[in-house]
Amino acid sequence: MTFQKRAHKILELLEELGEVDIRQLAAEINVSEVTARRDLTIMAANGLLYRTHGGAMKISELIKPVSFANKAVVNLKAKDAICKRAAEDIIDGDVIFIDCGSTAFRLCQFIKNKKIKVITNSLPVVNELQHSAVTINLIGGEVDTTRQAVHGTMAYEHITRYHASKAFLGVDGITAEGLYAGSEHEASNTLAMASQSDCVYMLCDASKIGKTSYLKFNDLSLVDILISDYNAPEIIEFQSKGISVLSVKV
Repeated sequence: MTFQKRAHKILELLEELGEVDIRQLAAEINVSEVTARRDLTIMAANGLLYRTHGGAMKISELIKPVSFANKAVVNLKAKDAICKRAAEDIIDGDVIFIDCGSTAFRLCQFIKNKKIKVITNSLPVVNELQHSAVTINLIGGEVDTTRQAVHGTMAYEHITRYHASKAFLGVDGITAEGLYAGSEHEASNTLAMASQSDCVYMLCDASKIGKTSYLKFNDLSLVDILISDYNAPEIIEFQSKGISVLSVKV
């Protein structure tokens, strides 16, 4: 397959999914990871896509939210490994926040039998935890149908009325300089949940490490514990800023 044909296929995948990782892309277009990585580098240089640490992102996604459905199907193995580890720290009696991120959503399958209270702005989380041992508190406000989440001023005020032992959150990107979000709504909810929690867990697959996005909304002081499948020099930088890093294998 020529580069032109591969590039066309890559753009089709990005249109469908919003973002892809190297391993997934190599399998889809039947090339080596080295070739896939080189193609992405060339396409990024030509302004056709946005290069992330672990793959690529559709250019337009930098200025509009990626749908929950698209995010939910990316890097599933990594997300499950991250959330399985996170669930080990959740005990009966905990009150926890879970945000509307696609990674945090994967936490649901590992906590259904725990006698805990979950406060969330995520409609998929509510649907997944119905008829389980978990007590659910759905944050009120305006519904964003694309992100399948509740946002807005009322949502922020709702969050600030509660206190949680732990918050399990996600971001669009995390670097040594700070945390990045795709919208002010999501950043606002993340900040509110973090401020109302004793311990903040950031759940990030490798594609989020070293990646920036539309809005830098806080420095790393917001985070107590980072759980990721990423294991490279940036991790040392995070640890130097006081974050406990828990690495998982995929």
